Amino acid sequence: MATFHRSFDRCIAVFLTSLYFVISPINAFTPVVEQRYVSNGCTGRRTPTTWMKKRADNNVDKADSKSGRMDDNQVEEYRNVATRVLSNFMPKNDEEETIDQLASIDFDAPKLPKLPLETLAQLLDADLYESEWFVSGKVNPCYFAESFKFQDPDVKVSGIEEYARGVNKLFDQRTARAEIISTTVNQDTPNTITCTWRLSGNVSIGPGLTIKPYIVYTDFTVDPESGLIVFQQDRFDSPQWDILLSSLFPWTIGRITAPPAPPVEPRVVKRPVVPSAGTGPLNGNPFDELSRAFSKMFS
Repeated sequence: MATFHRSFDRCIAVFLTSLYFVISPINAFTPVVEQRYVSNGCTGRRTPTTWMKKRADNNVDKADSKSGRMDDNQVEEYRNVATRVLSNFMPKNDEEETIDQLASIDFDAPKLPKLPLETLAQLLDADLYESEWFVSGKVNPCYFAESFKFQDPDVKVSGIEEYARGVNKLFDQRTARAEIISTTVNQDTPNTITCTWRLSGNVSIGPGLTIKPYIVYTDFTVDPESGLIVFQQDRFDSPQWDILLSSLFPWTIGRITAPPAPPVEPRVVKRPVVPSAGTGPLNGNPFDELSRAFSKMFS
């Protein structure tokens, strides 16, 4: 009898999930709304001349009259049907004017000079632990190359601003968490830093979907010449069907899908001391002023 109930539950869940696959998709990561800013240095933060977004229909092409889809290139590729389906329930930019939660970020900030990979990993660990930018979008652009690309099992995106605005819109900023477990140099893959973290909270789809907590492994590929991050790939410890099913039908958790990831224990995170201009490996570097400012910022 127990076997029958488990089989019945699985059939019901799979059937209900399949209903979502007949809905026409709209991009989950939406076009960036241009704004004017006054830069305040290399900290990756800036002061906006206006705190309000312009309406999206003033900054992007009009929707196609037949499909109703917006013409944008933020997402290079949807990597599965479920992502396309669920993105249809994302909030639309042109519904109303909203406060730009990323207005303080200077996406054109000067880049960080090249650092040892171990030091860069420690800086990323401290920044991520504090800002949880995997869900908040509050990135520090100093770390990222202009050619930066992002990929996970769902989407591909180009540009650090596109990535930041995409995750900020996708995740409910009141509940979503990216709890950092560790950020270390990957010993198996050259020029790679891997961050392990626990994702939880809600996503802004429809009335809101709750994410069953699971572990994410983020691989940062660092350019050996510039020392900047050129590629980020996220890997999940749970299959996509498990994540989707757990969100849509929470009663399947632990019965059909895996149990949630355990809580993350708090830890003390210390920033490394970045050498000042004229000392160590940065001596004679053309980014001396940036190095000095960055050293003060993290001292």
